[in-house]
Amino acid sequence: MAYAVVAHYRCTPENAGVVRQALLKARQATRAEPANLMYEVHSVADEPGGFLLYERYDDVAGFEAHKTAPHFEEQIVETVWPLLTDRSVVFADVL
Repeated sequence: MAYAVVAHYRCTPENAGVVRQALLKARQATRAEPANLMYEVHSVADEPGGFLLYERYDDVAGFEAHKTAPHFEEQIVETVWPLLTDRSVVFADVL
């Protein structure tokens, strides 16, 4: 069963450029992962510094593999997360 992740990231407008670039780098690398079905990055229209990520994987194991990828550590854990003022994530089984 496919597995989806929806993440809402918030940072200060001053950090939005750095976060945007790191998310786009992560998107490029993630789309090449064998279990990735979709990885979309959005800027929230009415929220400066707001980003919405929609990710889909073959299954939970595919998402878990994603979290061990070097680009996840470098772009998300080391670059994006320290700049966030808020982060919420929803995990879902695709029906």
